[in-house]
Amino acid sequence: MTAPNEAELSELSYLSSARAVRECALAAYALGSRAELLHFTLDETRLPALVERVLDVTRRRHADLAAIPYHARWRHFAAGGVDRMAALEPALAGLRREERLRSLFELVIVSVLLDAGAGPAWSYREPSGALLTRSEGLAIASLRWFADGGLSTDPQGAPLRADAERLTRVAPAALAEAFQVSADNPLVGLEGRVEILQRLGRVVSEGPRFFGSQAPRLGNLALYLDAVAKNRELAATTLLETVLAAFADIWPGRAVLAGKNLGDVWSHPRLGWVPLHKLSQWLTYSLCEPLEAAGIRITGLDELTGLAEYRNGGLFVDGGVLVPSEPRIWEEAFPVASSVVVEWRTLTVALLDRTAALLRQRAGLSAEELPLAKVLEGGTWFAGRELAFERRPDGAPPIRVQSDGTVF
Repeated sequence: MTAPNEAELSELSYLSSARAVRECALAAYALGSRAELLHFTLDETRLPALVERVLDVTRRRHADLAAIPYHARWRHFAAGGVDRMAALEPALAGLRREERLRSLFELVIVSVLLDAGAGPAWSYREPSGALLTRSEGLAIASLRWFADGGLSTDPQGAPLRADAERLTRVAPAALAEAFQVSADNPLVGLEGRVEILQRLGRVVSEGPRFFGSQAPRLGNLALYLDAVAKNRELAATTLLETVLAAFADIWPGRAVLAGKNLGDVWSHPRLGWVPLHKLSQWLTYSLCEPLEAAGIRITGLDELTGLAEYRNGGLFVDGGVLVPSEPRIWEEAFPVASSVVVEWRTLTVALLDRTAALLRQRAGLSAEELPLAKVLEGGTWFAGRELAFERRPDGAPPIRVQSDGTVF
């Protein structure tokens, strides 16, 4: 294999950054504003009303806008107002700082990587009888699986682990059982999720830089970041770049540059490479909290971008800001690599920035008081879901995507 040249390495570094996601989104937005994209036009006259809706949803959910938590996987573990992490606390409380951090990292990394769209037909029933669907259902299913030692090689003695050996050997039947999958309860992308976990196990086993050379472990990524932090501070962009570098090889069937898997980066005829890194940024937001609890301050959080997924994207389509220019967009289902989905997702990133700016103006808060991570949680994600259920009985997104279980 030919060694990558300097230009390829430079482009690879750029594409693996939040700056590239935002700059590409702005370029798409500029084209969309001039009606020069292939599939969407923009109607910005509808944006102020949509911002009012987001503000209304945010105020209904949070009395104090400045106290909104980050948009992170931890919120889903408390779906329905039930603090499920409390059940793990007695076991976590007895762990040393480093071991607790490892366990929390392993829980949230696995849970986020399993958080691609579940599809409208799947649900998860808790022992209490509560029925959960979509992201919340996936979160609780993964939490129960982890808590029961389903990803540990020693489920009785040390259940709160996700070991490389166990991840590498995860079988479809094991995930199907943990997630209550059946012919009557189908989960979209089950095989893709299994492949992600198996690849994750191999990456941990073969990645000494991030996961250690002696007894490599997924949670050792926390100790790597702990060591990288300067004066107990860690830039959010450094956290994202670490996530992208550490997990690059888990993504199946992606484009490759300079011998490296690009992950959530796609080609568009008018935009070139379009980086989005949805799951990686979702994971980055989610890793902030255990790091902060361990005494590491995360800086520059607003340098990350909004998440290019179907609730945020659906908000702008259902709200009339993003207007499909072809009737078939409403009728067909599109693969994630299609130019329709790529345009939709990158325009979503740009519109989330504009929504955040207008929302702060209306709320009288600064970017420091209401960062994008809180706007999403307040916020745009829930407003997108609410609007979807108003438009469609099953709450499905306005544009159908052929999910492989690894993107949304």
